[in-house]
Amino acid sequence: MIFTTLGPLAAYRMHLPKWAATPASGAGAAAHGGRANRPGTHALYVALEPVTAVREYQQASTLLPPGTLVSYTVELSKVVDFRAGYKPGAWPELWEEFACDWRELWFNQSIEPPSWVLADDAIAASAMGILFASTVEPGGTNLVIYTQELGPLDRIEVHDPAGALPKNQDSWR
Repeated sequence: MIFTTLGPLAAYRMHLPKWAATPASGAGAAAHGGRANRPGTHALYVALEPVTAVREYQQASTLLPPGTLVSYTVELSKVVDFRAGYKPGAWPELWEEFACDWRELWFNQSIEPPSWVLADDAIAASAMGILFASTVEPGGTNLVIYTQELGPLDRIEVHDPAGALPKNQDSWR
């Protein structure tokens, strides 16, 4: 694996309104899993560009569902840097499968996605996350942050100077 440090840098995420009250928890991804986290692993998926955050949220839909765009300042002491993608000899062969259709594998075929094994390996190597190319926005970069793995040198700060984000689920009533 190739490791790097990050930040401080800006990152972005479109949240379902339900999760806007806890924008740095990673609990939403922990509920069902994601590309680089199995169910039960808290993971915050952010993008390094606002347009990538919007496109990742929209996915294949022609219409953009309601969402809240949140900005973060991120500083991480150790992340896997997979931005350049798989290169034989530089990465173990399983990394070639990182961009697998994890939803199809898990939800339709009940097969553990290889990207979950890679995430487990990254966490075991004390990485706080994985940087990787977006599959929906050409040239876009995503970062998955394992929120429960963060150490004293790591930080995720939500940029909300006016206090506009809801404080809890009661805000939606």
